[in-house]
Amino acid sequence: MTIVAPTPRSAPAPRTARTGRTGRTAAPGSRRDPAVDLVRAACLVAVVAVHALMVGVSVTGDGVVLENALEAWDLFTPFSWVAQMMPLFFILGGFASATHLRRERGRGVRGPEYVALRLRRLLPVPLAAAVATTVALAVLAAAGLDPELVAEAGWRISQPLWFLGVYVLCTAFVPLALRAHERAPRRAVAALGAAVLAVDAIRWVSGVDAVGCANLLFVWLLVQQLGFWLADGRAPSLRQAAWAAAGIAGLIVVGASPANLFEALNPPTAALALLGVVQLAAFAALRHRLAARAGLPRVRRAVDAINGTAMTIYSWHMPVVVLLAGLLLAAQSAPGAAALLPAPLSGDWWLGRPAWLVAAGVAVTLAVSVAGRIERRPRGAAGSVPAGRPGAVSARRAALGVLSGAGGVLVILTATGALWAWALGAALIAAAVWTVSPARLRPADQIAVAGAVAATGPATRPARG
Repeated sequence: MTIVAPTPRSAPAPRTARTGRTGRTAAPGSRRDPAVDLVRAACLVAVVAVHALMVGVSVTGDGVVLENALEAWDLFTPFSWVAQMMPLFFILGGFASATHLRRERGRGVRGPEYVALRLRRLLPVPLAAAVATTVALAVLAAAGLDPELVAEAGWRISQPLWFLGVYVLCTAFVPLALRAHERAPRRAVAALGAAVLAVDAIRWVSGVDAVGCANLLFVWLLVQQLGFWLADGRAPSLRQAAWAAAGIAGLIVVGASPANLFEALNPPTAALALLGVVQLAAFAALRHRLAARAGLPRVRRAVDAINGTAMTIYSWHMPVVVLLAGLLLAAQSAPGAAALLPAPLSGDWWLGRPAWLVAAGVAVTLAVSVAGRIERRPRGAAGSVPAGRPGAVSARRAALGVLSGAGGVLVILTATGALWAWALGAALIAAAVWTVSPARLRPADQIAVAGAVAATGPATRPARG
């Protein structure tokens, strides 16, 4: 997932250090890891492809049906064992966060200012997509489209948003979590692991699924913590990964986790944390080969292009794919157009999936080429101001930004993507962006920041993700 771009490239620091079980030598001052970049880009492409496959539109005797096409697939569960990439996203996000925060500390950035800096990178692109989705749904409703179909479209578009809400919350904990890791890394992981198991146990014994919602935070904080270990050059051994895989199997057998690891996302279970251990060990074992492949010129250009607009791809791919399905639906009245909408999972549907994935990829690429300007543009005050200068961002403002941004996502999801929820959610995300904006600094602080910029020289573009 993560599905945001990594930190900029820079020359390695002159001294090196062994990085433990990953078996590589890392430069403490280096800001990009080619293997991490490659896997992040590959995971993002995989997420777009899976979501595109899930979009099923067909016309039955009861009318138009918009559904998750893979839910009834007999092989959906084993497919989830290899296609569930969210733990790896959070691991790589933790790696990037640890690397970024440690660098920013050297510039005097405090925890609240780091969180505000991250929000200024994470939220503007999803905000633009949320506003566009709100407008599109409003136009469809005003045009007289079936309200149930509009509501279903709003729900399908909203489903990937859970990642943004959780990622914002995990980002808010990065300064505290990284300090805990640096003081006692094993204890930090053990504490989060105990919390995850406690939530799962209470949920299992009580039968109240809502209890598991607490693991929307604990599971992903734990997996993010594994990314801090990766940033230190440490990873589980393959033997430990085998034990983790056995743990996943055990949880499934006793009924503590769904066998389908996509279903295990809602709410997340300990199986996903254990899957993170497996994926981290596999990544560490393949890291040298991945880095070599990432160094190929064509691969590097593709990876840079994907990671450079990662938030745009994440934010816009679902609206674009649903819109593409809607266009096929609108074209059904043309001669021969019925073949464009075969019943999901039918033979014709599977035969058409390669063409559908290509069409979805082209549509997303075109959308990103336009909407990506928001992500690629110079950040001005939001990106170049040394955020750690005194008075720049208070803890209160950072907290309000986090709560408003995550709250906007929560509103949309809890209302299952209703039009009013999209409008309110977009407003809350906009409030979060406004809350952490450097433009809200007092004039005296602006003068101080300007002086700091002049004293330190041009600032490095901050990390994404």
